[in-house]
Amino acid sequence: MLWLGMLKNIPVKLLVLLIATLLLFAGCQHNPKPQLPTTLTVAAIDTFPVPASIRALEVVNDSTVWFAGSEGVYGYTADGGKNWHIDSLRWDTLRPHFRSIAVTDSAVFLLSIASPALLFRSADRGQHWQLVYREDDPSAFYDAMTFWDDQTGIAMGDPIDGCLSVIRTRDGGLTWEKINCAQLPPVVAGEAAFAASNSNIAVYGDHAWIVSGGARSRVFHTPDRGDSWEVFDTPIQEGGQMTGIYSVAFWDDRHGIIFGGNWNEKEDKVQNKAVTTDGGRTWQLVADGQEPGYRSCVQYGPGTAGKLLLAAGIPGISYSLDAGHAWQRLRDDSFYTLRFGSDWHQVWLAGNAKVGRLVMH
Repeated sequence: MLWLGMLKNIPVKLLVLLIATLLLFAGCQHNPKPQLPTTLTVAAIDTFPVPASIRALEVVNDSTVWFAGSEGVYGYTADGGKNWHIDSLRWDTLRPHFRSIAVTDSAVFLLSIASPALLFRSADRGQHWQLVYREDDPSAFYDAMTFWDDQTGIAMGDPIDGCLSVIRTRDGGLTWEKINCAQLPPVVAGEAAFAASNSNIAVYGDHAWIVSGGARSRVFHTPDRGDSWEVFDTPIQEGGQMTGIYSVAFWDDRHGIIFGGNWNEKEDKVQNKAVTTDGGRTWQLVADGQEPGYRSCVQYGPGTAGKLLLAAGIPGISYSLDAGHAWQRLRDDSFYTLRFGSDWHQVWLAGNAKVGRLVMH
């Protein structure tokens, strides 16, 4: 062919340079640099009333969102919030308070706080619920739950017998096992967790990170879905009953953020947010002494290469456009937790007696 003859006449060095340039161009075309605004503005916000305090929220896609809260209340929308199915779950005479929820391709899971700890599974959108785990220890108090995939999930709670309570499933949530304290790093007296937003756990790949607060503010890490564990110190406030890390998020296996502060001093902006670039081994304070103060949930915006972050709490919603180093106030509304939709333009939030949908540009 004519073009093959032309290639034979091109010097080797020039040919290599040409090929490299074409490959670079193709890579840029396939992975375009995310286009972020210089500031975020709210295009619209809708709030839906819910008869409960909601701290557990799961966004399946832009149409389907689940929540769970106090007094056994749970619900979902399958049409982007136009209509809601809201119900409540009772167990014997109990109305469990839910602060953890997880949704897989096969089922929905609700996990209660306090004792007895009750974990329910439904494979038919809440028409029927199966109790798949129960823990009757008086100290049982579970704080968060998530899944790596459709089969493997994890939940964590306050310490019992000197270690955090960690349970996991490997069969799609049909059965759960508690990890023995011999496999987990010990906690110190007064170290626990906060059931504030169902974001005490972050997962990526086979990794999971769990955060603590109270007497110590630390990050517990497993690289192999719970088989082995290590723990890392952080510079987040510690030593008080309500001080510590309330939320953790990871963009990949190296870049992550922790957020929290002091629930009793919500405007305190010192030692309440930090980032890592080495998978959680070391943490660096960001915007220390600057906006915002206490926040109970932080999440990365999809499609932003880890640059956009949103944090919600009482009072206010704040955002960062530089991977968490600088923050600005977006709104003064109070919410406990948040989750993004398929991209960063739409985010769902939940709080006291409400679920909200925020559209940004």
